[in-house]
Amino acid sequence: MTRRVLILTAIACALLAGCKREAAPSPGVWATVNGNDITRDQVEKYFRTRVNAEGPTPSQEEALSLKLNILDELVNNEILLERAKKANLIASDAEVEDKFTESKTPFTEEEFQKKLKDTGLTVEDLKGDIRRQLSVQKLLNREVVAKISITDQDVLDFYNKNRAQFNVAEPQYHIAQIVVTSHPDPAVHNRKNDKATTEPEAKRKIALIEQKLAGGADFGQLAMDYSEDSTATTGGDLGFVPESALNRSDPALKKTILMMKPGDVSQPIGDKNGYRILKLIAKEPAGQRELSDPQVQQSIRDMLRNRKEQLLRSAYMIDARDDSHVTNYLARQILESAGKLPN
Repeated sequence: MTRRVLILTAIACALLAGCKREAAPSPGVWATVNGNDITRDQVEKYFRTRVNAEGPTPSQEEALSLKLNILDELVNNEILLERAKKANLIASDAEVEDKFTESKTPFTEEEFQKKLKDTGLTVEDLKGDIRRQLSVQKLLNREVVAKISITDQDVLDFYNKNRAQFNVAEPQYHIAQIVVTSHPDPAVHNRKNDKATTEPEAKRKIALIEQKLAGGADFGQLAMDYSEDSTATTGGDLGFVPESALNRSDPALKKTILMMKPGDVSQPIGDKNGYRILKLIAKEPAGQRELSDPQVQQSIRDMLRNRKEQLLRSAYMIDARDDSHVTNYLARQILESAGKLPN
């Protein structure tokens, strides 16, 4: 009888030990989230999109660090996507198609296909990413953004505590631009993928834009459609430029800006790089900005909202991870192999 009890006890202990030890993952599985696999292939695919093919090859340690970061992002996305599914917030096919079409707009079909080939991604990969991004954003909008409230008292308190921040040392100019060059940058795109490639083309194009502006076309929309610099995506907006920065620019540019009034649009200005048309959106004199200024109020409100959103997003993600079962096999392999790349 005693022997039988001992045998049963030994079996029970073995079973308990086996329950505590997680089963080995299938080959190529680098993490699991609530029983769902995240594979090495998924991580490697996104890794290729973040490494500059023309730059130096990352060291083994750099590569593994980046892969760990990518894997962590995929884990977080999986956790949030599960929550979005439970909340019935998954993006619809129509929403995905609209966003996919928008993402393709800056590229010709040839450029788009080359981008896919260079990154190793497929259209299905991109649409899957878009669906995840839209679904997660819906979830965060409901669980985080909708809960943020910035009161007038919050704005007043911040201004009173940080009054010195609103004492501007020198005049500032809020400027937007439309740039046309005969030497287009392949990394820069506008909505119409319209680029001049020769000096005559650049001259004709800037004249056409000037004509559209004279006809009442919106400056920001034209910048997004035709401008050939990195500000095209933001409607040509350069933000506020301090007067001291104008001293380091082309003298003709500085002279033009100093003569403009808010709302004015300049004639085309030529330089060695091509042509540009400027719009002066606003001019801020030096001195103390008072809370009665609507721009001061809005800047404070936006800043406080962004701070609160970042805090709540972080807290929400920590809570979501605590509520999930995550196993990171890649991290475990790296530790066990003293930092070597898993085979």
